[in-house]
Amino acid sequence: MADGTIVWGRGCGAEGSAVGEVCFNTAMTGYQEVMTDPSYAGQIVAFTFPHIGNVGANAEDVEATNPYALGCILREDISEAANFRAERSFDDWLKGWGRIGLSGVDTRALTRRIRVLGAPNAVIAHSAAGEFDIPALLAQAQAWPGLEGMDLAKEVSATQSYGWNDGLWTLGHGYATNAANPDGPHVVAVDYGMKRNILRNLVAAGARVTVVPATATYDEIMAHAPDGIFLSNGPGDPAATGVYAVPTIQALLNSGKPLFGICLGHQLLGLAVGAKTSKMHQGHRGANHPVKRLDDGRVEITSMNHGFAVDADTLPANARATHVSLFDGSLAGLELTDRSAFSVQYHPEASPGPQDSHYLFERFVGSLEKFS
Repeated sequence: MADGTIVWGRGCGAEGSAVGEVCFNTAMTGYQEVMTDPSYAGQIVAFTFPHIGNVGANAEDVEATNPYALGCILREDISEAANFRAERSFDDWLKGWGRIGLSGVDTRALTRRIRVLGAPNAVIAHSAAGEFDIPALLAQAQAWPGLEGMDLAKEVSATQSYGWNDGLWTLGHGYATNAANPDGPHVVAVDYGMKRNILRNLVAAGARVTVVPATATYDEIMAHAPDGIFLSNGPGDPAATGVYAVPTIQALLNSGKPLFGICLGHQLLGLAVGAKTSKMHQGHRGANHPVKRLDDGRVEITSMNHGFAVDADTLPANARATHVSLFDGSLAGLELTDRSAFSVQYHPEASPGPQDSHYLFERFVGSLEKFS
């Protein structure tokens, strides 16, 4: 770690080193989905659940074309795969993608350290020969600037527009192909680091979907004749991404087109209406986060992955809080009162996680029929 602390373990996955921010994730399942979530770009994930890798790896349980997390920290060694869907071991999967693993670590102690001191900058390193240049690794950790001020959306976003037609996964059938409704409302999804299951849920809710890069301009988005705009999740500091994203979102709001944002998209919507964002002490990452819906008091168990948040006290008069985290009271959803735009800080598409919040996709796509 950048403060000189060294945590030893048993290397697995690929050999080498990688520098980033160490965070912890409390999900009990879905380690492939976590590792391939583009929101984890620049981060090393410590899993609090001890048995990671025990169901192996396959080609279906991924959220992007490759893993974006830099590496993972585990309590137990990766065991032999015990699942009928496994196509390879998790260790082999990590090796194949060049991602470093470190097992045998007291992840409970590491998690408590992050909770007290915040998420540290660090290097994860694996050498089968056990040879490490500690001063060089320490210098690497200390030289890394950290996620604040870092725009990573450009690095993980699609580079060109494309259509999306796949639907949700079912046992024995896999992902539904060519499932998009050709007569459904047209959603243009801005990719700041999009998880695939978001697109699948939009299709399942009845939408036609076109994905555009994070840097797409207002004119480029409107050229697709959208009925609604979706703002995706993604990594990095929303204020840095907002330099180019916020003016585009403001123009989209002024067009009257309905907007729906998730995670980074939620933060960017907040910035676009004048609110402020800040880096959280430890962030929220896991598949078991309780969120209270303020309209009726109901609680949704949600999947979360974010290290920045919108400051509820800075919301303008035309924006209201719709959801709050029951862990720390932080803002988990907002809605504009003078136009059709809303967002949530959590991940209603799950993958991994509960499906309590799938209704948000139906709410968004259903609303577009009024505007199309």
